[in-house]
Amino acid sequence: MSQNTTFRSVLDEAEQLTLDEQETLLKILRHRLAEHRRQQIAKDVLAGREEFLQGKCPPTTAVELMAELRP
Repeated sequence: MSQNTTFRSVLDEAEQLTLDEQETLLKILRHRLAEHRRQQIAKDVLAGREEFLQGKCPPTTAVELMAELRP
């Protein structure tokens, strides 16, 4: 089954729920998304710290960083 078909079937199933159930589902999905984002941020921070400790990311000032980002 393709992702598009699966997604469509999930939407169709969600429409069968009562409004209260749909609101609960939405709250659960938002909570899970927030948790996934927190986990990804934590993973990115750990990777950044590891790169810094390995010397792959030398310390820099804000002025140096902005100059590097400007075209």
